[in-house]
Amino acid sequence: MIDEKRLIILTQSAKYDVSCSSSGSRRQNVPGGLGNAAFGGICHSFTSDGRCVSLLKILLSNKCAYDCQYCVNRRSNDVPRASASPEEICELVAEFYKRNYIEGLFLSSAVEISPDRTMELLLDTVIRLRKLYRFNGYIHLKGIPNADPLLIQRAGAYVDRMSFNIELPSERSLKLLAPQKSKNAIVKPMRLLSSADFKENARGRGAGKFLPAGQTTQMIVGASPETDGQILRLSQGLYDAFSLKRVYYSAYIAVNPQSRYLPAKSANLLREHRLYQADWLLRFYGFTAEEIVREDGFLDEEYDPKCAWAVRHMENFPVEVNTAPVEMLVRVPGIGIRSAYRIREARRRTRLTFDDLKKMRVVLKRAKHFITADGKFFGEENFGRMKTLLALQETNENAEQLSFLTGNEIEKSVITGEI
Repeated sequence: MIDEKRLIILTQSAKYDVSCSSSGSRRQNVPGGLGNAAFGGICHSFTSDGRCVSLLKILLSNKCAYDCQYCVNRRSNDVPRASASPEEICELVAEFYKRNYIEGLFLSSAVEISPDRTMELLLDTVIRLRKLYRFNGYIHLKGIPNADPLLIQRAGAYVDRMSFNIELPSERSLKLLAPQKSKNAIVKPMRLLSSADFKENARGRGAGKFLPAGQTTQMIVGASPETDGQILRLSQGLYDAFSLKRVYYSAYIAVNPQSRYLPAKSANLLREHRLYQADWLLRFYGFTAEEIVREDGFLDEEYDPKCAWAVRHMENFPVEVNTAPVEMLVRVPGIGIRSAYRIREARRRTRLTFDDLKKMRVVLKRAKHFITADGKFFGEENFGRMKTLLALQETNENAEQLSFLTGNEIEKSVITGEI
């Protein structure tokens, strides 16, 4: 069994990987097996040792051969080093599961010796878990760019989700801050994982379903000068090209004060929050990256992205909730996807009023400025006062949503939802 000292090092070293989301997998237990992956069973809470409450988050090794300037595990950084064997990770997962500490595993690793060697050890770990320990819980494996595609293919047949992190939004920044990595080395395995032939060949190996929870990626925000528009356009392209389940955004944390290429201070967490909100609009609300950002390429800090778009396009408002198409209703601040469809169903039977919208839990303190209901308008007619009211509401909400990010402990914000 892995000792406590190495366990602390390897879990602390993993905490900068953003991986907390529902598993999206329905892997079932088998007779004599251990665990199962529930569709929404992965908890979102973080603990101080770098793991989610129900998802063990750990590195196989933090002894990295690379020297990425933004990374706490970079070769030149003077930090405690440790590694674990595949067998030790398997024993740890099994013991933690039996004690009801976890429901699954997020496994990553620094590049120790070489990409192929590291990927071989990761593959050995997941095969042992599935075959020897008969573990049927959720496994998210972070792949190693530049590793042999056959190793990646085999791993995809044993895990629920894989991720290859883009890390920086442009190849120029990647070359400057992580010269041993390249855009092609990261994008190539993402393309392979989305390929139908690649998946079919993996299934032929008899290991099981190929990545039932799909693939994700992560970008560091604020370490390099790219705008929000560049970041969102890249995300939009990744969703379209590779059918990614999620793009995670991680606010840059200043872990290398000696670098002359990195900002001296950590990035604003509100920017990370806004990018998650904008990402939600890309995936579910029909917005494009171009229309979400301002002319300067950045997102507003005063308002959430949908509210900011509405304020910039007041020529489209107010809309009548009894006649507006769903595609327009979802663009109204305070009306989410479910509310828009509830409105469409309800108005088939009756003319909706503001009282009806309140019962549907539409956020009227925002929506009232952009809608009429049965011809009536209860919003603020003065544009300046309306903007002030919306900004005050946003300030109060952000104070509540981001308050858990203050203090000495660095936490990750993955706040998403209907807006």
